[in-house]
Amino acid sequence: MRNENLTQEYEEELWIKYKKTKDPTIREKFIRQYAPLVKYVAGKVAMGKPGNIEYDDLVGFGVFGLIDAIEKFDPAKKVKFKTYAVTRIRGAIYDELRSIDWVPRSIRQKSKEVEQAICRIEGRTGKVATDQEIADEMEIDLREFYSVMTKISGTSLLSLSDTWYAGDDKDKISILDTIESPQSMNPDITVERDAVKELIVKAINELPEKEKKVLVLYYYEDLTLKEIGEVLEVTESRVSQLHTKAIIRLRAKLAEIKEGIS
Repeated sequence: MRNENLTQEYEEELWIKYKKTKDPTIREKFIRQYAPLVKYVAGKVAMGKPGNIEYDDLVGFGVFGLIDAIEKFDPAKKVKFKTYAVTRIRGAIYDELRSIDWVPRSIRQKSKEVEQAICRIEGRTGKVATDQEIADEMEIDLREFYSVMTKISGTSLLSLSDTWYAGDDKDKISILDTIESPQSMNPDITVERDAVKELIVKAINELPEKEKKVLVLYYYEDLTLKEIGEVLEVTESRVSQLHTKAIIRLRAKLAEIKEGIS
């Protein structure tokens, strides 16, 4: 990435200097440079959220994530700051949303019912639950099931920022940290050294192909739901449903894993 205000070479020099000196003027330069990234992430999170969630508030939450990213970024790891910062910014926004508990109780309950239905079906059959099977398990018809998925689709993003702790509190892994590019979905490539990360990657790889693709395109490739629909040749509302099912299915799988290792 070549920034408009800072050349890549100059930015690399600034990072080295900042890591040594913690010069606040350099930090301010980075904040100004990457402020548009905060607005971009906040805009993506804002899509599908109810009207009581203000975009400006999301930007404010995201700024804290950007500052955290600047403080913790290690240029020696040869990871682009933008890639690292997006996860931190998004995580800060989700953490704040979770703390204010903005999801209506009725929607949260419906999401839980879908998750439990998936757990029961897949526990019995050992196979991925189909939409029809989930609807039957919930004793509703398929049309009502899709209506439920549409209602809870705006709440499903939070789950990906849930943190798994491995070792001490400094070693944190979220589901987002394990989502890689399509070329890197092989666990042998994505797993570095952490057994917990391997479990999360395994859960992601067990998702139906379309649901896995939606996660990769949305969180890694940064496509909008509309753009993903064009890639997969389905409607935007269908992409939203696929995304929601992927998150709920992941949450169910990871809940089982947590039980097994606790």
